[in-house]
Amino acid sequence: MVKLNINGADHELDIDPQMPLLWALRDHLTMTGTKFGCGQALCGACTVHLDGQPVRSCQTFVGDVGDSKVTTIEGVSGKVAEAVRAAWTKLDVVQCGYCQSGQIMSAIGLLTQTPKPTDDDIVSAMDGNICRCGTYQRIRAAIHDAASTLA
Repeated sequence: MVKLNINGADHELDIDPQMPLLWALRDHLTMTGTKFGCGQALCGACTVHLDGQPVRSCQTFVGDVGDSKVTTIEGVSGKVAEAVRAAWTKLDVVQCGYCQSGQIMSAIGLLTQTPKPTDDDIVSAMDGNICRCGTYQRIRAAIHDAASTLA
């Protein structure tokens, strides 16, 4: 039995502790906002927050989560999250949308740690979040917009 705190709610799952968090979220808790991309922590589609820090859920085993709090795209909230969501909408960032939950989770993590990021900060924090549609310029602009909103 594995105990997880997801989006503020406690869950007990009868699953293998070596199961990736991604599959516990998607297959056992039906939280499908977190996407499967590569399965190797290279694309960022599966990004969630573990105690507020962005992590790749495809390579985070549920047995390693322990007492940490997991936040998914379904449960992320607060002023930084709202500023990021508003900027994403305002600047029409999304094209196909597949990578966007991971992009948003990484952007929220960045702005929480670095409220006034430079372009270099953004590139560094978003490195490993792949967008098949190539909306990187809009993503960077949206992060700057969200930072301005928060200032």
